[in-house]
This record gives sequence, C-alpha cells and structure tokens, in this order.
Amino acid sequence: MTGVFEYLAEQPVLVLFLLIGVGMAFGHIKIKGIGLGPAAVLFSAIILAAWAGELGVELVLPPAIGTLGLVLFAFAIGINSGNSFFHNLKTAVGPLLTMVVLFIIAAGVGYGVGIYVFDLDPAVVAGTFAGALTNTPALAAAGDASGNPGQATVGYSIAYIFGVIGMIGASLAALAYSKTDKDAPTPIANRTVRVERTDHPFIGDLYEKMGGKVTFSRLRRGEVGPITRPSMSDTLDPGDLITVVGPTELVAKTAKELGHGSSHSLMRDRSYLDFRRITVSDPKVAGRTIGSLDLAQQYSATVSRVRRGDVDLIGEPGLVLQQGDRVRVVAPTSKMVQITKFFGDSARGLSDINPIAMGLGMALGIFIGHIAIPVGGSSFSIGAAAGTLIIGLIFGKLGRIGPFVTAVPFTACQVLIELGLLIFLAQAGTVAGGQIMEAFRGGSWVKILALGIIITLIMAIGLYVTMRWIFRMGGTRLSGLLGGAQTQPAVLAFANTRTGDDPRVALGYALVYPVAMVAKILIAQVLGGL
Repeated sequence: MTGVFEYLAEQPVLVLFLLIGVGMAFGHIKIKGIGLGPAAVLFSAIILAAWAGELGVELVLPPAIGTLGLVLFAFAIGINSGNSFFHNLKTAVGPLLTMVVLFIIAAGVGYGVGIYVFDLDPAVVAGTFAGALTNTPALAAAGDASGNPGQATVGYSIAYIFGVIGMIGASLAALAYSKTDKDAPTPIANRTVRVERTDHPFIGDLYEKMGGKVTFSRLRRGEVGPITRPSMSDTLDPGDLITVVGPTELVAKTAKELGHGSSHSLMRDRSYLDFRRITVSDPKVAGRTIGSLDLAQQYSATVSRVRRGDVDLIGEPGLVLQQGDRVRVVAPTSKMVQITKFFGDSARGLSDINPIAMGLGMALGIFIGHIAIPVGGSSFSIGAAAGTLIIGLIFGKLGRIGPFVTAVPFTACQVLIELGLLIFLAQAGTVAGGQIMEAFRGGSWVKILALGIIITLIMAIGLYVTMRWIFRMGGTRLSGLLGGAQTQPAVLAFANTRTGDDPRVALGYALVYPVAMVAKILIAQVLGGL
C-alpha cells in the first residue's frame, strides 16, 4: 500500500475525484433513512489521509483546491439566497445577536476549562475553538495570534470531527420537528370565480386587499363573451368569471370575497387567451423585475407565476427574474410567438453559468476576503469564502447592474454549489486526516476532544433552544442556520439531503454565515493572543 499512497500523493487531481466518487458511494447508503450524503466525502478523506500518514506518506490535497471549492460553493449560495437574505435581514437582528453572544460564551467557557481545568496551552485552546466550530480561517487567525500554529492545528484537528458530527446531530433534532413548521411555502393555486357582488369592485382594490399576493389572469363578461386579460382599473359585474392565481388560502379568500368558485374553467378555453411556460434565456430580460417588462402594454400579457427550480412563485411586479426561470404567461393567442421570442425560451437559460458575473464576482469576493482589517496591534481578513459569499448575496439581490446581468440561473447555481462543496470537503478531509494520528499519539488528546465537545454543544444546544423557543424558528430553516453558524457546508449538505433541497435551508444558512465567519475569526484571534 505504501507504493499506492506514494503514487496518489503525486496525483492530487486523481485523489480529488477518487474521494468524491468513493465518498458519495458511501454517502448514498442510508440506515433507517439517514445517510451522510456529501459529508461522507469528508470522512473518507480523513480516513484515507490518516491511513497514508501511518505508512509514512503525506497525502494532502493542495490548499488551492479547497479554496476553489469553497469560493464556488459560497458564491453560488450567495447568488441563490440574495433576494431572500436581504428581505429577511431586517427581522433577523435578534437571532444574529444571540448567535454572537453564544460564540462569546462558548469561547469564555472554553478558555476557562481549557486553561484552568485541563491545563492546555492557549494556542491549543484557540485551535480547539476553531475546530469545534469548524472554521479554517479562525484556525489561521488563532495560529497567527498565538505564534504557535502547530499547536493550534493539533487542537483544531481533534475537535473538528465532533464539530461536524455534533452540529449534524443538532440539525437532525431541528428537522425532527419540521413537520409543524409555520413558514412552509404556500402552494400556488388557480381558480375561476363567479362574481356575485353588485357593488362593482375594482380589481386593483381587490389586489391591494390581498396584499399584492394574487394575480387576476383572465376575465369573461357573462357566459359566452370573449376572454380578456383584466387590468387593475377594470370593475367586476355580477355574473362575470375571473381567474385568480395565488397562495391557496388567498385564492379561497378572494373567491369568498367576490362570490363562489365556478365549475367553469376559463383556462380550458384557449381560443382567446392562451397560457404557456416559457424559459427566461434572453440576458436582456434576466435581472429585471416583472413590472419593468411592461408586458401588459406591449403584448396584453400577464405573468401569473414563476417556477424557479422546484418552487412556484407568484408573478408579483417586484419579482426579479433570473435566467433559467420558467414564467407562466397568459396572453392573447395571436401574440404568443412574439412573447416566446421576447423571453428567449432556450434550454441554454437553465445551464448558463454566466461566466462574466461568476468570474468578476468571485475575483472581487476573493480580493475583499484578503483585505487586512486592523484590530489593535494586529490585523485579520474575513477570508475568500466570506468575501465571495457577500458578493454573491449582493449580485443575487441586484440581478442586474445596467446591461450587466449579475445573477446566475438557479439550476446552474445548484450544480456549482454541489461541485464546490464536494471539492472543499475532499481537501479539508485530507488536511484533518494528516494531522489526526499525530494528535492522538499525544497524551492530551482526550482533554482536547472533551473541550471541543463542550464548545460544540454550547453552540448546538444554545442555538437550538433560543431559535426554537425564543424566536419560534421553524425546524427546516433552523437546520440551515445551524450549518451557517458552524460555517460548515457538511451540515448544510446533510440538511439539504434530508429536506430535498428545501429553499428554507439555504436561507437559514446564508442568513447567519457572513456574521458567523467574521465573529469566529475575531474571537479566535483574541483567544490566541491571550
């Protein structure tokens, strides 16, 4: 085996894809419905590197490979979560502050127990803090501040594994109560309603009353009249038929407000108005809001809903379209060809990675991540992952800067997320595996492991309790938040696998990740300097 490992040590690209393939083969194995998923790549890499180390061969993938995977992952996560992140940030001050306070408590307890109970070196304590919270940039900060990066790495390596396993356990506990979540996306429905009201209400007034969360896609006056696209200035008369699209409960509420649901379906009669799912592939459309397209004036058309990935969204005027979105357009039959050409309707829209936005955005994020921020007599940087995540969030929120499209299609983002995650996990595992056996030979590994468990559990239990019972956060979103607070893609991957990539997982992850990254770096810097 020594010869095999010596050969592999000279072939990092081969090792990378070997770990991805073998790791995911084990990751797909489930016991009672539970599987490791992409996290199996991490553990496979640790085992392989530790085995090679025992035979005297250093099998470690170059750091640049891990950086590539991490920045791809972070940038794509940011793009996908940009809109939701900034929308929810206003209401997340409490959870963010709570998380930072828990970091400080975990660091304080860790320092007290590590120094005064276990008699460990401050560098080991700082490294253990970074490992228990699985944050490599924090390890670098701890090593620099302590002046003893070797000892910091020992603490990191031993604490890291439980840092992943412990937070995966907390994520599993959060998902156990996710069936009672109140924040599940509401299914989108459509219904033809017969109007019974005699006060001739304006459609615009009904739209406002429903909070702008429904659309009115078809209108027929009487039983046999033509079907037209209603406008906000139209009034409704008794006997009119109108099609309402929106969240199920709001559609039912609108039907009750106007009259009752009709057995007739205006959607079946396509002689006047037609509807079609069209893929947004034209860059001129991507990054613009539905309202800014002026479809009503140009084509007498309405976007009733937008399908992004596996999720249906209401076609609200302020919704920013992305390449790869599939818009459901209701328009006169004669104008469907023009509208299809306007949106593009090419499969290219699903897979276009937008290399200009990805290249420039990731380059800018990496540059920002390396900027030295002075703190006292030293300095720190937030790291390439946090930098690319921040730029990704901004790009995802903006969608477009003038003629420059900043977003990446949802489907393409999902591919980048998975690829980046697997690359990062393979490299990180070989680094931890290369150090782990050396650490176990020392007599203090039990103390380091115990300290790491204490720190991880403070964060896992603290976040679970406060987010569930104080902030009333749903289990699905909490499972992602736990991964974001841990800045640990393996926890995110586990939660995504268990939920079928529910968007609330990524939202919880992205909501706290940037703050968690910066906070842990600062705290590790302080611990290392004590």
